[in-house]
Amino acid sequence: MTTEPETGPAPSRPDSALPLATAPLATATSASTHAPGLAVIVGSTREGRAGPAFAEWFRDQAWNHGRFRIDLIDLADAKIPSVYPAHPDSPVREYIRRLADADAFVIVTPEYNHGYPGTLKQAIDLARSEWHAKPVGFVSYGGVAGGLRAVEQLRPVFAELHAVTVRDGVSFRNYWETFDVATRMPRADDGCNAAAIKMLDQLLWWSVALRDARSQRPYVA
Repeated sequence: MTTEPETGPAPSRPDSALPLATAPLATATSASTHAPGLAVIVGSTREGRAGPAFAEWFRDQAWNHGRFRIDLIDLADAKIPSVYPAHPDSPVREYIRRLADADAFVIVTPEYNHGYPGTLKQAIDLARSEWHAKPVGFVSYGGVAGGLRAVEQLRPVFAELHAVTVRDGVSFRNYWETFDVATRMPRADDGCNAAAIKMLDQLLWWSVALRDARSQRPYVA
């Protein structure tokens, strides 16, 4: 079997031309302050990555959905350490605080050599209780498999962290043909917008149900 690269033909402009808002500007809402918080996490930190474009596209989908407070977390900006710290520094504490504030998560991930990025695993492992009893969805991209092999490896990781992964997700196969990184838009709506709405509906159901449950009785891990 072939390995799924993240990068296809070079985009029309580099990632440096695709700015991502950083905290607190990354937090946006088209819903009330009582709406569940949704953290959209950019899983790749490689130079030339396409992840920020997919994350911003999905953030817009969530904004139009209108039922979440949205926080866009780019791991390249979060200063995730390469060595697991015995005592978290200020950037790590801030990153963990943002996870704690979320009621649901969407992981935006490519597929590298049939797996997900190492930095993403480090970012997941830096927190523990912040993941507990919360739903997780996925937006993946890659070659012929659309990043789905990375997603299937992430599901048991989140199960170990007592998180609930939703069944449905969004996947972009041969993304350099199906997604315009420069404009942050699919080249054609082949069901990706409907898939995003379906996943957001599932995340909303789980996030509200689990938030209410956690408020009534602390989760026991």
